[in-house]
Amino acid sequence: MTISVRPIGAADLPVVTRVLTGSWGGTTIMALGRGELIDAATLPGFLAYDGDEVAGAVTYAGRDGFVEVVTIDALVPGRGVGTLLLDAVRDAAVALGAPVLRLTTTNDNTGALRFYQRYGFDLIALHRHGVDRARNLKPDIPAESDGIPIRHELELEYRIS
Repeated sequence: MTISVRPIGAADLPVVTRVLTGSWGGTTIMALGRGELIDAATLPGFLAYDGDEVAGAVTYAGRDGFVEVVTIDALVPGRGVGTLLLDAVRDAAVALGAPVLRLTTTNDNTGALRFYQRYGFDLIALHRHGVDRARNLKPDIPAESDGIPIRHELELEYRIS
């Protein structure tokens, strides 16, 4: 089947909550680089479907002059779900008049870093020990992933125009 993407609607809260909880341990996300907690389930975004099955979700926030990808989850690997979700956010940013997408990931997230760079994102900042500081607000952020200590935030940018 073909992957389809549509905007998140008010009736989608249970689905979005389930995806975020499965991937992030809940809907409260640490806004890396800004030191604030965000309920990602309340943000605009898109859901991807493979037939009737949820294949992924993305949430975003409009900021001053750019759109921030807050969460992105491709639940079906190797089918282009992540690309389709980023395409949808890029189109939303264009509609909002924002010429830039930004996102932040952590130093351990090597697969995502490859994906983002292949999409066209460029590394614009390293926030050394940013995750260590974030744990003051959200202590349940894991200390490591796949044997890699999670310490730093990597900020990436995609220029639309």
